[in-house]
Amino acid sequence: MTETTDELKKLLAEFDTELSVITARVDGLESKVGKLQSQQFSTTTKLKGEATFVLGGVPGYKTTAGANAGNTAFNYDLRLNLDTSFTGKDLLRTRLRSGNFSSAPFGSSSSLLKLDKAETSQGTGTTSNIILDRLYYTFPVGQNVKLTAGALVRNTEMAWIASAYKSDILDFFQLGGASGVYNKATGAGFGAQYTQPGKQGFVANLNYVAENGSDSSTGVFDSEGKLNLLGQIGYRAPQWGVAVGYRYGTQGSRVRNFNALGGGSGALGNGQDSNSVAFNAYWQPKTSGIVPSISFGYGYNGISGAGAVTGATNSQSWFTGLQWSDVFAKGNAAGLAVGQPSNSENAKKATLFEAFYKYQVSDNISITPAIFYASDNQGTLNASSGWGGVIQTTFKF
Repeated sequence: MTETTDELKKLLAEFDTELSVITARVDGLESKVGKLQSQQFSTTTKLKGEATFVLGGVPGYKTTAGANAGNTAFNYDLRLNLDTSFTGKDLLRTRLRSGNFSSAPFGSSSSLLKLDKAETSQGTGTTSNIILDRLYYTFPVGQNVKLTAGALVRNTEMAWIASAYKSDILDFFQLGGASGVYNKATGAGFGAQYTQPGKQGFVANLNYVAENGSDSSTGVFDSEGKLNLLGQIGYRAPQWGVAVGYRYGTQGSRVRNFNALGGGSGALGNGQDSNSVAFNAYWQPKTSGIVPSISFGYGYNGISGAGAVTGATNSQSWFTGLQWSDVFAKGNAAGLAVGQPSNSENAKKATLFEAFYKYQVSDNISITPAIFYASDNQGTLNASSGWGGVIQTTFKF
């Protein structure tokens, strides 16, 4: 013991300077941590942001009223998520959002060329105002069930779109080609999500969203409140997945990305309701290579009740998408997709196509050039048909 103690004393004497430096640094770190804790906004709230720049246009694009909307524009979309957890397993999400997209050709959810990044909860292009875009609370019940409720919640965020195609460009292709079921209805709502534990298993969702739920003249349960009831069941595994979805909608609710004569928006008219079904499936290889992932989707929308010829009618849609991962470098992706959106019985049948390459500059920055094509958009005898393109840069922080 005496010999060991003497050795330790000798070592302490030799490293006395280093130990003093370390002690001083620890004291300084404790002081900084204490100051940070006293000044921070919340011990349980984190800020997650996403800023997107979009440079693009559709040469020759005209609205159904004949106005020119085909010039190249430079737009932005900014999303700031304030995520709060009280138990470590729940989530209170508050999202602030701003953007400056015009409704044509990219900002309106009735447009076939609607961009995934060009929308707010109001469903149209933005005007550079900062708005409250989401406000909901999610918490677990047991091991496999999550419940969600909020004054601003979206039905597709309480469901699962069974697709491996993720371009983040045209809105229609991000919804698995079934934009009648997965119509991004946003408003007052609630839902339940079941996920079987493990890497594979069953998935089931049921949610309800009233887009006019904040309006006391209609409320959350009145048929005039743009009601959306969405149910889904599916199965997912590491390499594949399949799902069947159903949505019931009342007047004012929308069949998204709708192609109708005279610029019809796809919104249900007075006294109308809809029954929409969707089938989606995908397969993806174990490792990246020349074989791409394959995604497929089909949707059918049955409309009941009398409505205007420019409004929602019986329609069907489909899409097929191919996507390659780690193209030329790890993290990069490329893909192409083709499909038909929900076409009104009174309009010409439109077709959509897109191709993209996503270059991952870093973990937080990506640049995605893309081209796309729409035929007979809004049934206007090719006045709104043709090629377009964007260069989309996304920053995550």
